[in-house]
Amino acid sequence: MPDSRRGRIRTLAVWTAAAALLSGAALTGCEAEPARGPGAAPRASVSPAPRPTPAWDRSPASVAAVGDSITRGFDACGLLADCPEVSWATGADARVNSLARRLLGPSALPARSWNLARSGARVAELPSQMAKAAAKKPGLVTVMVGANDACRDSAELMTPVADFRGAFEEALRELREVSPKSQVYVASVPDLKRLWSTGRGSALGKEVWKLGVCASMLGDADDLGVAAGERREEVYERVVAYNEVLRDVCAEDRLCRYDGGAVFGHRFTGAQLSRWDWFHPSRNGQERLAEIAYRIITA
Repeated sequence: MPDSRRGRIRTLAVWTAAAALLSGAALTGCEAEPARGPGAAPRASVSPAPRPTPAWDRSPASVAAVGDSITRGFDACGLLADCPEVSWATGADARVNSLARRLLGPSALPARSWNLARSGARVAELPSQMAKAAAKKPGLVTVMVGANDACRDSAELMTPVADFRGAFEEALRELREVSPKSQVYVASVPDLKRLWSTGRGSALGKEVWKLGVCASMLGDADDLGVAAGERREEVYERVVAYNEVLRDVCAEDRLCRYDGGAVFGHRFTGAQLSRWDWFHPSRNGQERLAEIAYRIITA
């Protein structure tokens, strides 16, 4: 065989062997990563495509409200009475211009809004309220709860934070099991210490407080001693902890919006507090709550 032919054969054999080696490396590349020297750039990993986040509907077709006396409009129209027509969430009063009225229009309120809150309710009652709301399949559920968990006869009786979390998580599960597409707006618990500071300027308010209104915070309203200050600070810190729970649990639900502490941070004036108890929101105060909610929901 001539030398030139032998050279071509040897060259062909080398290329064939090299191709086979490269092919084998390609086939086994998913099973074993080749050795990487020190300082080598990390190999890029392939992440699964993120789940699409549902679009937030700024114009829900119906509204259900759960919570406590604030959502019931307690003491906004008369002494020791609910006044749901001025509720920040679902009321029909034109001056308050509730969240539902802004979103749905006045004519739709009777058929497409429901106030399921109860004066005196604590977070332990929220799951049952939420189950009733879920049965309506609402476009939006508003939640305002926690003040009564901090407002007890003494600071020692306040709802433990772990129990507060468990009840709120259960309430959202109740909703999702029946109405998974409902959006949720969660209002923060108001700053009870600021309410004490504002309301204690009213002699009438302090007399009413003596009847047992939020005694853990408002009891002995004029006592500025160390023990009273520590008690009020304990209540304040518990409210802060409740709001952290509302924020964190809401963040785990893709269709839930927390108000970012807007209600907690709102400085209620005397005109925004009930003239019967200097604690619950007046019509003016209810209007402010509606404004906060509407701004966050339509953002």
